[in-house]
Amino acid sequence: MNHLLSIEELNAELLNELIDSALKLKGERGAPTSKPLAGQTWAMIFTKSSTRTRVSFEVGVRELGGSIMFLSSNDIQLGRGEPIKDTARVLGRMVHGCIIRTFAQQDVVDFSEYGNIPTINALTDEEHPCQILADLLTIKEKLGTWEGKKIVFIGDGDNNMSRSWIWAAKYLGFELIVAAPKSCQPPADFMAKVGADNVTLTDDAVAACTGADVINTDVWLSMGQEGQDEKEALFGAYQVNDSLLRHANKGHIVLHCLPAYREKEITESVLEAHSVTILQQAENRLHAQKAVLVKIAKS
Repeated sequence: MNHLLSIEELNAELLNELIDSALKLKGERGAPTSKPLAGQTWAMIFTKSSTRTRVSFEVGVRELGGSIMFLSSNDIQLGRGEPIKDTARVLGRMVHGCIIRTFAQQDVVDFSEYGNIPTINALTDEEHPCQILADLLTIKEKLGTWEGKKIVFIGDGDNNMSRSWIWAAKYLGFELIVAAPKSCQPPADFMAKVGADNVTLTDDAVAACTGADVINTDVWLSMGQEGQDEKEALFGAYQVNDSLLRHANKGHIVLHCLPAYREKEITESVLEAHSVTILQQAENRLHAQKAVLVKIAKS
Protein backbone atom coordinates (compact mmCIF):
# COMPACT_ATOMS: atom_id res chain seq x y z
CA MET A 1 0.00 0.00 0.00
CA ASN A 2 1.71 3.16 -1.23
CA HIS A 3 -1.11 5.61 -0.48
CA LEU A 4 -4.42 5.91 1.37
CA LEU A 5 -6.66 7.87 -0.96
CA SER A 6 -10.04 6.30 -0.19
CA ILE A 7 -11.83 3.34 1.35
CA GLU A 8 -12.96 2.54 -2.18
CA GLU A 9 -9.40 1.59 -3.16
CA LEU A 10 -8.99 -0.83 -0.22
CA ASN A 11 -10.41 -4.32 0.27
CA ALA A 12 -11.48 -6.60 3.11
CA GLU A 13 -7.99 -7.99 3.66
CA LEU A 14 -6.40 -4.55 3.94
CA LEU A 15 -9.14 -3.19 6.17
CA ASN A 16 -8.80 -6.08 8.60
CA GLU A 17 -5.02 -5.83 8.53
CA LEU A 18 -5.09 -2.11 9.33
CA ILE A 19 -7.56 -2.56 12.21
CA ASP A 20 -5.51 -5.40 13.71
CA SER A 21 -2.35 -3.31 13.38
CA ALA A 22 -4.07 -0.34 15.05
CA LEU A 23 -5.08 -2.55 17.99
CA LYS A 24 -1.49 -3.72 18.35
CA LEU A 25 -0.05 -0.22 18.13
CA LYS A 26 -2.57 1.04 20.67
CA GLY A 27 -1.59 -1.71 23.08
CA GLU A 28 2.12 -1.02 22.84
CA ARG A 29 1.91 2.77 22.93
CA GLY A 30 4.62 4.09 25.21
CA ALA A 31 6.78 1.05 24.56
CA PRO A 32 7.07 0.93 20.76
CA THR A 33 8.93 -1.94 19.16
CA SER A 34 10.09 0.04 16.12
CA LYS A 35 10.33 3.51 14.61
CA PRO A 36 9.52 2.93 10.94
CA LEU A 37 9.50 6.65 10.09
CA ALA A 38 12.91 7.38 11.61
CA GLY A 39 14.81 9.85 9.43
CA GLN A 40 11.69 10.83 7.48
CA THR A 41 9.97 14.20 7.22
CA TRP A 42 6.27 14.34 6.34
CA ALA A 43 4.26 17.36 5.23
CA MET A 44 0.65 18.14 6.12
CA ILE A 45 -1.26 20.35 3.66
CA PHE A 46 -4.58 21.49 5.11
CA THR A 47 -7.05 23.76 3.36
CA LYS A 48 -9.76 22.82 5.87
CA SER A 49 -9.62 23.50 9.60
CA SER A 50 -8.98 20.59 11.93
CA THR A 51 -8.54 19.53 15.54
CA ARG A 52 -8.50 15.72 15.71
CA THR A 53 -6.95 15.14 12.29
CA ARG A 54 -4.07 17.53 12.78
CA VAL A 55 -3.22 16.52 16.33
CA SER A 56 -3.51 12.78 15.71
CA PHE A 57 -1.28 12.87 12.63
CA GLU A 58 1.33 15.12 14.21
CA VAL A 59 1.52 12.89 17.29
CA GLY A 60 1.42 9.72 15.21
CA VAL A 61 4.26 10.65 12.88
CA ARG A 62 6.43 11.70 15.82
CA GLU A 63 5.68 8.54 17.80
CA LEU A 64 6.78 6.52 14.77
CA GLY A 65 10.10 8.36 14.70
CA GLY A 66 9.45 10.92 11.97
CA SER A 67 9.34 14.68 11.76
CA ILE A 68 6.35 16.63 10.47
CA MET A 69 5.61 20.10 9.15
CA PHE A 70 2.17 21.71 8.98
CA LEU A 71 1.37 23.77 5.89
CA SER A 72 -1.91 25.65 5.67
CA SER A 73 -3.04 26.82 2.26
CA ASN A 74 -2.28 30.38 3.39
CA ASP A 75 1.34 29.45 4.13
CA ILE A 76 2.23 28.06 0.71
CA GLN A 77 1.74 29.02 -2.92
CA LEU A 78 -1.36 26.84 -3.31
CA GLY A 79 -3.17 29.69 -1.61
CA ARG A 80 -2.12 31.98 -4.48
CA GLY A 81 -3.26 29.60 -7.20
CA GLU A 82 -0.25 27.36 -7.81
CA PRO A 83 -1.44 24.10 -9.42
CA ILE A 84 -1.43 21.06 -7.16
CA LYS A 85 0.83 19.23 -9.60
CA ASP A 86 3.56 21.86 -9.23
CA THR A 87 3.38 21.79 -5.44
CA ALA A 88 3.48 17.99 -5.55
CA ARG A 89 6.50 17.81 -7.84
CA VAL A 90 8.46 20.18 -5.61
CA LEU A 91 7.52 18.62 -2.26
CA GLY A 92 8.11 15.15 -3.70
CA ARG A 93 11.80 16.04 -3.97
CA MET A 94 12.02 17.20 -0.36
CA VAL A 95 9.72 15.25 1.94
CA HIS A 96 8.98 11.56 2.36
CA GLY A 97 5.18 11.68 2.45
CA CYS A 98 2.23 14.05 2.51
CA ILE A 99 -1.07 14.15 4.43
CA ILE A 100 -3.74 16.27 2.74
CA ARG A 101 -7.04 17.62 4.06
CA THR A 102 -8.88 19.52 1.40
CA PHE A 103 -12.07 19.88 -0.63
CA ALA A 104 -11.53 18.09 -3.94
CA GLN A 105 -10.72 14.39 -4.03
CA GLN A 106 -8.95 14.94 -7.34
CA ASP A 107 -6.37 17.15 -5.62
CA VAL A 108 -5.31 14.22 -3.42
CA VAL A 109 -5.23 11.87 -6.41
CA ASP A 110 -3.20 14.35 -8.46
CA PHE A 111 -0.74 14.93 -5.62
CA SER A 112 -0.11 11.19 -5.30
CA GLU A 113 0.55 10.92 -9.04
CA TYR A 114 2.77 13.99 -9.50
CA GLY A 115 4.53 13.94 -6.13
CA ASN A 116 5.57 10.29 -6.37
CA ILE A 117 5.58 10.03 -2.57
CA PRO A 118 3.14 8.35 -0.16
CA THR A 119 -0.04 10.40 0.08
CA ILE A 120 -2.80 10.12 2.69
CA ASN A 121 -6.31 11.52 2.37
CA ALA A 122 -7.02 13.20 5.69
CA LEU A 123 -10.50 14.25 4.46
CA THR A 124 -11.98 15.43 1.20
CA ASP A 125 -15.54 16.20 0.20
CA GLU A 126 -15.68 12.71 -1.35
CA GLU A 127 -14.28 10.46 1.40
CA HIS A 128 -12.89 10.38 4.94
CA PRO A 129 -10.99 7.08 5.07
CA CYS A 130 -9.03 7.75 8.25
CA GLN A 131 -12.21 8.37 10.24
CA ILE A 132 -13.82 5.15 9.01
CA LEU A 133 -10.78 3.15 10.11
CA ALA A 134 -11.03 4.72 13.57
CA ASP A 135 -14.76 3.96 13.70
CA LEU A 136 -14.22 0.31 12.73
CA LEU A 137 -11.55 0.04 15.40
CA THR A 138 -13.99 1.43 17.96
CA ILE A 139 -16.71 -1.03 16.96
CA LYS A 140 -14.28 -3.92 17.27
CA GLU A 141 -13.21 -2.76 20.73
CA LYS A 142 -16.75 -2.12 21.99
CA LEU A 143 -18.71 -4.94 20.33
CA GLY A 144 -16.00 -7.45 19.45
CA THR A 145 -16.87 -7.46 15.75
CA TRP A 146 -18.91 -5.78 13.05
CA GLU A 147 -19.95 -9.12 11.63
CA GLY A 148 -23.66 -9.73 12.05
CA LYS A 149 -24.19 -6.21 13.38
CA LYS A 150 -26.66 -3.67 12.10
CA ILE A 151 -24.90 -0.36 11.59
CA VAL A 152 -26.85 2.83 10.88
CA PHE A 153 -25.59 6.10 9.47
CA ILE A 154 -28.14 8.86 10.03
CA GLY A 155 -28.06 12.40 8.68
CA ASP A 156 -26.65 13.55 5.34
CA GLY A 157 -26.47 10.34 3.33
CA ASP A 158 -24.43 11.90 0.54
CA ASN A 159 -21.41 13.22 2.42
CA ASN A 160 -17.85 11.94 2.80
CA MET A 161 -18.65 9.89 5.90
CA SER A 162 -21.67 8.09 4.47
CA ARG A 163 -19.88 7.28 1.22
CA SER A 164 -16.88 5.89 3.08
CA TRP A 165 -19.19 3.80 5.28
CA ILE A 166 -20.89 2.41 2.18
CA TRP A 167 -17.58 1.26 0.72
CA ALA A 168 -16.57 -0.29 4.06
CA ALA A 169 -19.85 -2.19 4.21
CA LYS A 170 -19.33 -3.52 0.70
CA TYR A 171 -15.93 -4.97 1.60
CA LEU A 172 -16.64 -6.17 5.15
CA GLY A 173 -20.18 -7.44 4.58
CA PHE A 174 -22.01 -5.95 7.58
CA GLU A 175 -25.54 -4.61 7.27
CA LEU A 176 -25.54 -0.84 6.75
CA ILE A 177 -28.63 1.37 6.75
CA VAL A 178 -28.26 4.96 5.56
CA ALA A 179 -31.15 7.06 6.88
CA ALA A 180 -31.48 10.45 5.21
CA PRO A 181 -34.00 12.69 3.48
CA LYS A 182 -34.53 11.44 -0.05
CA SER A 183 -32.82 14.50 -1.52
CA CYS A 184 -29.76 13.83 0.67
CA GLN A 185 -29.27 10.17 -0.20
CA PRO A 186 -26.38 8.99 -2.36
CA PRO A 187 -27.24 9.09 -6.06
CA ALA A 188 -28.22 6.01 -8.02
CA ASP A 189 -25.03 5.98 -10.10
CA PHE A 190 -22.88 5.90 -6.95
CA MET A 191 -24.89 3.03 -5.47
CA ALA A 192 -24.71 1.15 -8.76
CA LYS A 193 -20.94 1.62 -8.80
CA VAL A 194 -20.65 0.21 -5.27
CA GLY A 195 -23.01 -2.68 -6.00
CA ALA A 196 -23.53 -3.69 -2.36
CA ASP A 197 -26.77 -5.53 -1.62
CA ASN A 198 -26.09 -5.27 2.13
CA VAL A 199 -26.56 -1.46 2.05
CA THR A 200 -30.06 -0.02 2.35
CA LEU A 201 -31.18 3.56 1.84
CA THR A 202 -34.24 4.87 3.68
CA ASP A 203 -35.87 8.11 4.72
CA ASP A 204 -37.40 6.46 7.81
CA ALA A 205 -35.09 7.11 10.76
CA VAL A 206 -37.12 5.01 13.20
CA ALA A 207 -37.18 1.97 10.93
CA ALA A 208 -33.44 2.35 10.32
CA CYS A 209 -32.61 2.42 14.03
CA THR A 210 -34.93 -0.44 15.01
CA GLY A 211 -32.68 -3.28 16.12
CA ALA A 212 -29.52 -1.32 15.42
CA ASP A 213 -26.22 -2.10 17.14
CA VAL A 214 -24.36 1.02 16.03
CA ILE A 215 -25.93 4.44 15.42
CA ASN A 216 -23.51 6.79 13.70
CA THR A 217 -24.12 10.44 12.86
CA ASP A 218 -22.28 13.51 11.66
CA VAL A 219 -22.97 17.21 11.24
CA TRP A 220 -25.84 17.97 8.88
CA LEU A 221 -23.84 20.55 6.95
CA SER A 222 -20.28 19.68 5.98
CA MET A 223 -17.47 22.24 5.88
CA GLY A 224 -18.18 24.64 3.06
CA GLN A 225 -21.96 24.21 3.35
CA GLU A 226 -22.43 26.56 6.29
CA GLY A 227 -25.46 28.81 5.87
CA GLN A 228 -27.47 26.39 3.75
CA ASP A 229 -30.53 26.77 5.95
CA GLU A 230 -32.88 25.09 3.49
CA LYS A 231 -30.79 21.92 3.52
CA GLU A 232 -30.42 21.93 7.30
CA ALA A 233 -34.19 22.23 7.69
CA LEU A 234 -34.60 18.82 6.02
CA PHE A 235 -33.02 16.95 8.95
CA GLY A 236 -35.47 17.59 11.79
CA ALA A 237 -36.59 13.95 11.92
CA TYR A 238 -33.00 12.67 11.82
CA GLN A 239 -31.72 13.86 15.19
CA VAL A 240 -30.10 11.18 17.34
CA ASN A 241 -32.04 11.53 20.57
CA ASP A 242 -33.36 9.38 23.41
CA SER A 243 -36.65 8.76 21.65
CA LEU A 244 -34.90 7.39 18.55
CA LEU A 245 -32.47 5.25 20.52
CA ARG A 246 -35.30 3.44 22.29
CA HIS A 247 -35.70 1.48 19.06
CA ALA A 248 -32.07 0.29 18.99
CA ASN A 249 -30.79 -2.99 20.37
CA LYS A 250 -29.82 -3.23 24.01
CA GLY A 251 -26.10 -2.57 24.33
CA HIS A 252 -25.98 -0.37 21.23
CA ILE A 253 -23.27 2.24 20.81
CA VAL A 254 -23.46 5.76 19.40
CA LEU A 255 -20.67 7.21 17.27
CA HIS A 256 -20.01 10.79 16.19
CA CYS A 257 -16.82 11.83 14.41
CA LEU A 258 -16.91 15.32 16.01
CA PRO A 259 -17.18 18.25 16.15
CA ALA A 260 -20.80 17.92 17.26
CA TYR A 261 -23.52 20.53 17.17
CA ARG A 262 -25.57 19.68 20.23
CA GLU A 263 -29.34 19.79 19.84
CA LYS A 264 -28.97 19.55 16.07
CA GLU A 265 -27.76 16.16 14.78
CA ILE A 266 -27.40 14.83 18.35
CA THR A 267 -28.79 15.94 21.68
CA GLU A 268 -26.67 16.99 24.62
CA SER A 269 -28.05 14.12 26.73
CA VAL A 270 -27.23 11.44 24.16
CA LEU A 271 -23.76 12.81 23.45
CA GLU A 272 -22.89 12.90 27.14
CA ALA A 273 -24.41 9.47 27.81
CA HIS A 274 -22.20 8.03 25.07
CA SER A 275 -19.22 10.33 25.56
CA VAL A 276 -16.89 7.52 26.65
CA THR A 277 -17.39 5.75 23.33
CA ILE A 278 -17.29 8.95 21.27
CA LEU A 279 -14.04 10.08 22.90
CA GLN A 280 -12.59 6.60 22.45
CA GLN A 281 -13.55 6.93 18.79
CA ALA A 282 -11.70 10.27 18.62
CA GLU A 283 -8.59 8.81 20.26
CA ASN A 284 -8.64 5.92 17.81
CA ARG A 285 -7.85 8.33 14.99
CA LEU A 286 -4.29 8.30 16.35
CA HIS A 287 -3.96 4.52 16.40
CA ALA A 288 -5.69 3.90 13.07
CA GLN A 289 -3.55 6.49 11.31
CA LYS A 290 -0.38 5.09 12.83
CA ALA A 291 -1.40 1.73 11.36
CA VAL A 292 -1.72 3.38 7.94
CA LEU A 293 1.69 5.03 8.29
CA VAL A 294 3.32 1.75 9.35
CA LYS A 295 1.75 -0.12 6.44
CA ILE A 296 2.97 2.50 3.97
CA ALA A 297 6.45 2.51 5.52
CA LYS A 298 6.71 -1.26 5.08
CA SER A 299 5.44 -1.26 1.49
